[in-house]
Amino acid sequence: MSTTRRAAVVAIVVCALAFTVAVPLRTYLSQRSEVRDQEAQLAQLQQEVAQLRDRKAQLSDPAQIEAEARRRLRYVKPGETPWMVQLPEDQPGSATAAQPGQQPAPQAPWYENLWAQVSGG
Repeated sequence: MSTTRRAAVVAIVVCALAFTVAVPLRTYLSQRSEVRDQEAQLAQLQQEVAQLRDRKAQLSDPAQIEAEARRRLRYVKPGETPWMVQLPEDQPGSATAAQPGQQPAPQAPWYENLWAQVSGG
């Protein structure tokens, strides 16, 4: 056989091997990337589960449940006097500051506002 033919046969064999290896290699690399993403998601979910378990353990304590009810639901015990502090910036309409010397317009009760919206007036 001549060297040209041998070179052509070797080139064909090398190309065939390259094509044979290319598809599985591409699949392997993409699956490795997916596995890395799934492992990161698993670690995040395990961290979230740990936080939820800690929260569950905290809420198994009756004192913690009472504290949450007082804070979130504003529960008070019988005989206690609840106080709500309303700061000036918490009032509705504080974004539109009134002119000095001008009286703020009195607000109508909620039911009159509702009736005005329903009746279109």
